[in-house]
Amino acid sequence: MDVQSLVAILMVVSTVALLMAGYPVALTLAGVALAFVALGDLFGVMTPSLLGALPQRIFGVMTNEVLLAIPLFVFMGVMLERSRVAEDLLEALGRLLGRLHGGLAVAVVIVGVLLAAAKGIVGATTVTMGLIVLPTMLRHGYDKRLAAGTVAATATLAQIFPPATVLVLLGDQMSNAYQAAQLAQGNFAPQSVTVSDLFAGAILPAFGLVVLYIVFLVGIAVVAPTSSPAIPPDPSAPHGLALVRRALAVLVAPILLIVAVLGSILGGLATPTEAAAVGAFGAMLLAARPDPRAWGAWLALVAAAVALLRLLSSHGYDPRALVTGEVGALLPAALLVAAGALLLQPVLRVHRQGFLVPVLSRTAEVTSMIFLILIGATLFSLVFRGLGGDDLVHRALSDLPGGTAGAVLTVMLAIFLLGFVMDAFEIIFVVVPIVGPALLRLPGVDPVWLAVMIALNLQTSYIHPPLGPTLFFLRGVAPKEISTADIYVGAIPFVLIQLLALLCLWFVPAVATWLPGVLYGG
Repeated sequence: MDVQSLVAILMVVSTVALLMAGYPVALTLAGVALAFVALGDLFGVMTPSLLGALPQRIFGVMTNEVLLAIPLFVFMGVMLERSRVAEDLLEALGRLLGRLHGGLAVAVVIVGVLLAAAKGIVGATTVTMGLIVLPTMLRHGYDKRLAAGTVAATATLAQIFPPATVLVLLGDQMSNAYQAAQLAQGNFAPQSVTVSDLFAGAILPAFGLVVLYIVFLVGIAVVAPTSSPAIPPDPSAPHGLALVRRALAVLVAPILLIVAVLGSILGGLATPTEAAAVGAFGAMLLAARPDPRAWGAWLALVAAAVALLRLLSSHGYDPRALVTGEVGALLPAALLVAAGALLLQPVLRVHRQGFLVPVLSRTAEVTSMIFLILIGATLFSLVFRGLGGDDLVHRALSDLPGGTAGAVLTVMLAIFLLGFVMDAFEIIFVVVPIVGPALLRLPGVDPVWLAVMIALNLQTSYIHPPLGPTLFFLRGVAPKEISTADIYVGAIPFVLIQLLALLCLWFVPAVATWLPGVLYGG
């Protein structure tokens, strides 16, 4: 092995060691990269002039429109924490299903699915459900380990259900890896894999995982009914059709938000960034609970403006006059301005309630952390490729026994093991740029299937002991009677279920590739 390859290997080993020691991810990635630029120059295997490409790469990150969806989705998730959506959902579905053994646990999973699709942030979902769900389950006699495991596993659905923040970042990294793989194979007009492809590919595996969760909980209720007892009826609560109507009324708002965001993306009506903007405003509506009359007036104004514009355009009128200020556009423009003024109502109400500034502050904090890591990862991958690391990884994976299957299995095992000591963001920014181009150069590896496999694998990193971040989030908000051991033991069956789902996806790749093919003809 030549000196350049040894330096590249030492670079990866040093990075993993420093991350395991607890050093900040962004500073570790950037610091190790700069150190190995000097080391590579010392050994004569690379030149510092390579760093001249760094400003252009960082500029590309900052101007990437797809990544603009990150702060919007984070804002949507944090704003939903401030609304009472989770409480209302749990109360209505808990009463509807709780009369059966295990019904409350199943209701928790359904609520988790809706929160995951609406929030897209694991930490936010964990804290919300830990504060609301765990005390309720314990109060009704649920086993502590089963309750803790159910909440922890359900919260991690926020990673695999679109519009998960992790899927957006993984989609961006996988797109770069796919293009690099095609360029390395001599294709100078490379195809791309988009975040929309990844969202579509993740839907069926995510619902499959939910089905496995529910089957497990129902099985526990049958085998050990005392661990998940039925909730006794409350005489003062609604019954029969009134209870069903209450549940449906509570479900309408989050389902409409999910349909507006995901439907517009999957239907090709909006980019992920545009849909994220819709979701952010929808989250403000849910948190503000504006006057329905004002909401109806807004819809009426927008409908009237659109109808006028369509009528004018049918008579040869150019709708672009709305921008140029021609006289014929004054009436529809006035209607749209009035609609915009009404839209300020939920913003002002959220501000008066004291939500807006804390939500914006938290959004800025999370977004800054993500982009700082991304800039450090950009420097790291630039230096690693300058040391010939991408070719080294490709040769290593190609020489593994078992061909393509052996290479993918090795990477999946490595990601699973790294999940014990690294979180999903670290793995996405460190591992995917290294192994992604090499794997995608192998025959038969579909980029959407590989990305969903990685996402499902990364989901286990959130809950498998001892360092799963969801376990720490839950420990921080769990009632005192739940010990750390209860949380760890309760999470283990759900880790095994996630591995079973990963195994199913391994043998049936169409679960991830069928829907993107139908929607986008891929």
